[in-house]
Amino acid sequence: MNYMPGTASLIQDIDKKHLVLLRDGRTLIGYLRSIDQFANLVLHQTVERIHVGKKYGDIPRGIFVVRGENVVLLGEIVSKESDTPLQQVSIEEILEEQRVEQQAKQESEKLKVQALKERGLSVPRADTLDEY
Repeated sequence: MNYMPGTASLIQDIDKKHLVLLRDGRTLIGYLRSIDQFANLVLHQTVERIHVGKKYGDIPRGIFVVRGENVVLLGEIVSKESDTPLQQVSIEEILEEQRVEQQAKQESEKLKVQALKERGLSVPRADTLDEY
């Protein structure tokens, strides 16, 4: 049995293309170049992928160092990107779509808070909540 516990098992994944989902919701795609005992990662030729509906856009980020505690998911990409049902769009277009989506979410949240206040309930503000 050739099992290595913890992050040592990722040594065999060095120099392969990976997708990394971060705690703040961002998605990174790049080549795994280094990893340590704390699961800190170094990604090379990294792009930040933004999804909005059935569209996506890639923002080039270059070399990216990720602190291990911020990694939610790490997986090797084995399929071709042309197999995806998503449509790739320009950076400007995806950023505009993301902005519109975030504005719609904020408006929806305002309406929810207002409806709760009308019923005598209070909702703590998101910026006062502990992230953990």
